[in-house]
Amino acid sequence: MDNASQRCGRPNARLLAVSKTRSAAAIAAMAACGQQAFGENYVQEALPKIEALRGLGLEWHLIGHLQSNKAEQAAVAFDWVQTLDRLKLVTALAKHRPDSLSPLNVLIQVNIDDEASKSGCHPDEVAALAVAITHEPRLHLRGLMAIPAPAPDMQRRRSAFRAMTALFTAVHMRHPGIDTLSMGMSEDFVAAIEEGATMVRIGSALFGARQPKTEPAA
Repeated sequence: MDNASQRCGRPNARLLAVSKTRSAAAIAAMAACGQQAFGENYVQEALPKIEALRGLGLEWHLIGHLQSNKAEQAAVAFDWVQTLDRLKLVTALAKHRPDSLSPLNVLIQVNIDDEASKSGCHPDEVAALAVAITHEPRLHLRGLMAIPAPAPDMQRRRSAFRAMTALFTAVHMRHPGIDTLSMGMSEDFVAAIEEGATMVRIGSALFGARQPKTEPAA
């Protein structure tokens, strides 16, 4: 990933290994190769992995939609929540982040393509969310996150990436401490980096294709 980032002119793009559906053993093996940051989609799936691998000092990111009733667990277990997309979560995460831990790193998830079935706030809502986050001492606003529509035409994806970069730049003018634009996955991370991503979320390109779920034997 570092070589790819350098080819794209973005030497500081970070690699987040997406470990959803992967075992603790597979994550430990990846950590042994030097990877330290891992992304999980579901709080309940992640909790036993986080506990089993606590001794490795890994950095855990929640990258899936967060339900309000899981906010307490997420605020305690994760180092980052990348999918904050509504004011209710700002309050809930701040309330439950323990004082014994450093402030929770958060990204505002933006529904940049306005997909009806996808989580994320409208771009026009980002400014108010950013202000609300900065008023909470137990939260640390780090930037923005998006999952653009998986258009077959890569130019359409690039357009979404560019729109996110423009939005990030606008937010950065008011909040100069932000440093993270999380976008791009296994099939489009190079384009994402070229268009401004500082973090890419890679799963199958690292771990291999996920095995299909099978029904338990009768």
